[in-house]
Amino acid sequence: MTHTTSFGEAGFQMTTVTTTASRALSGAVTGARRQVGLVVRSRIAGDDAAAGRQRIWHSEGERWNDPGDAICRVNGDASMFAAGLTALLLQSLHPLAMAGVADHSDYRGDPWGRLQRTSGFIATTTFGTIADACDLIRTINGVHRSVVGVDHRGRPYDARDPHLLRWVHVAEIWSFLECHRLYGRERLSPGLRDDYVRQSARTGLMLGARDVPTTARELDRALEGYLPELESSPAALDARHFILDEPPVGWTDKPVYTLLRHGAVAALPRWARGMLELPDGPRGSHRLGVVVGRTGVATLRWVLDAVDD
Repeated sequence: MTHTTSFGEAGFQMTTVTTTASRALSGAVTGARRQVGLVVRSRIAGDDAAAGRQRIWHSEGERWNDPGDAICRVNGDASMFAAGLTALLLQSLHPLAMAGVADHSDYRGDPWGRLQRTSGFIATTTFGTIADACDLIRTINGVHRSVVGVDHRGRPYDARDPHLLRWVHVAEIWSFLECHRLYGRERLSPGLRDDYVRQSARTGLMLGARDVPTTARELDRALEGYLPELESSPAALDARHFILDEPPVGWTDKPVYTLLRHGAVAALPRWARGMLELPDGPRGSHRLGVVVGRTGVATLRWVLDAVDD
């Protein structure tokens, strides 16, 4: 007896095959996303990223900040990938602060190690226990005792100088908040922007800065107040070249890094781009730079969301 397959049966079989293939493809994409996310996280947090995450986010102890606080929303967002580059470029424009980095930092010899230490500091002081945050701040204050010298013009610098520490804090917090405004997952209300600046002030004060801003308007004024002291020193231009033109990334990382690079530059104040001899954006378009940066941040957010799922 011959069995003839009806159109309905054939359609059902084809649908089953298509569904199975779709599920397999979806599973492969999810697996690839997760693998890339784990690689990115290890780059930023080190080979012991899982242990560090457990210690910072899940260890027992009182914390300064609640998950819904503005500082957690900003510092936990993928926009921080661009913001870190923006902050480094902006901070480099103070010749005394940049001289201290050039003379005492190993950012060229071990750029990933420096990035991991910086991201660890931000994560610990934002999400970690108060005890761990205070221990880390004490350690950094101890390291700063030996960071002294002179810049390219022979002017002395000391990493414990409250005025320089205030510059580093202001440039960093301004960069984080601006990149979140441009590339963040959610918009912050004016009140939440003020909350972010106020909540971030604690760490700046504990590191030795004085008269730190506590509102977004004060933050803008503080940044502009440093303008007479800023310049494109040889060390600043060298750092810009290293960060933007010769980054320590492999060919697989370069496409997304290029997107982030444009986003970081677009977030800088126009006067900072001028000092660093940078264009407003790809093809001279600032708007295009923002679009490109938003694409890079969204891509990283997409792969990291797979790790957190």
